[in-house]
Amino acid sequence: MPEWWLVAALLAAGMVLLAGVCLRQRRAIQVLRAAAASLSSAQNATEAVATERERIYRDLHDDIGGRLLTLAHGEHAPEVSALARDVLQDLRAVVSSTQSAEGSLLEILAQIRDEMEQRLDTMGVALIWQQAPNVPDPQLPEADALHLYRIAREAISNSVRHAGASRIRIRVSATDQLLLMDFTDDGEGFPQERIGKGRGTSNMRKRAEELHGNIDWDPGTEGGTKVVLRVPIPPSEGSPATEVQAMIAS
Repeated sequence: MPEWWLVAALLAAGMVLLAGVCLRQRRAIQVLRAAAASLSSAQNATEAVATERERIYRDLHDDIGGRLLTLAHGEHAPEVSALARDVLQDLRAVVSSTQSAEGSLLEILAQIRDEMEQRLDTMGVALIWQQAPNVPDPQLPEADALHLYRIAREAISNSVRHAGASRIRIRVSATDQLLLMDFTDDGEGFPQERIGKGRGTSNMRKRAEELHGNIDWDPGTEGGTKVVLRVPIPPSEGSPATEVQAMIAS
């Protein structure tokens, strides 16, 4: 075969290979563009859902909250006004915690304390908050922060509504990568046979499990009930993970 035929054959083969590479690159670019468009669409959908959720919460607060406020301060029986104030506090707590349930552990604990102080102050219930200085400050996922909020809120609600407590102590500490929170009241106590049977305590247990921890109800040192929550502390950025779940189970 003459030499120019060999060169032409090699050039033709090279052109075929190059065309194949270009075609694959074009298809890859199309796939990437489709993925980017899908991701953008998903992000827009998420933002739209969040915006709509915020609007619903604002409407709830402004509409139902306004009516509850009128009921709480109107000329009604004392127990009706007290119940309206209680429900209004619950509504405000749900709205505020859902809007701001993100941040570091210490930030979330500070928000929980602020909410509980305001809520209990309107009920005439004393709050004693004791927090150890060694509690670390890792960033919390939003879902974990919401679980902590709602466990704390349910514990307080049980103490006030069902136990008739006048004094609640919340202690926060950390040990061996575990966050410990206990809620102790001076109320009537919580019957052991009812633990986990009602919706509130059952949800508290499920939320503790979602946090890979556990929760217990014991007789309180002040005559009422002591709720003890133990959950793993998320490792700070760059720190090694620890075998906390095995520690809880032991």
